[in-house]
Amino acid sequence: MSDPIVILTEEPLGADDRLNIERLVNGTDTQLLVLVPANTERHLLVDFLENLSMLDIAKAFRELSARNPDPATERAHAAQTLATSLAALAGLGAGVTGEVVDGGAVEGLVAKVKETGAAQAVVITRPHAVSDTFHTDWANKAQDQLGVPVLHLYAGSGFIGDS
Repeated sequence: MSDPIVILTEEPLGADDRLNIERLVNGTDTQLLVLVPANTERHLLVDFLENLSMLDIAKAFRELSARNPDPATERAHAAQTLATSLAALAGLGAGVTGEVVDGGAVEGLVAKVKETGAAQAVVITRPHAVSDTFHTDWANKAQDQLGVPVLHLYAGSGFIGDS
């Protein structure tokens, strides 16, 4: 059995993501562990700039007036994201398991990689113009703390982030 691969995602994984992970596993009996953070720890100013950079002006201003999300609602959303992701990856490698991570997403990923002895970590996010440009995204933060490769993929595409 190959060393496990830990996958951190903020988005429900779909068919394109399955194809990317299938290529990564490449027919080996690798155990996959999917982590979904209960709280994505987004910052108001960064979110505002990200939405503006994607020319989604209405969403940028809508989120400025949004209240802090309810923790129970965030956890329920994370649980749904996890269920969708596990279904999308079902049958790959030696099996797929997952969990919702409380606390920081990167800290959860680092802890799980160390706990499982994972050979690799994968971070799947939507593009974040500000974080990706300034290398403050989850993949870069994890790479700084881990001694294993961290692959950054953009959800729903074959595009690789710069980590």
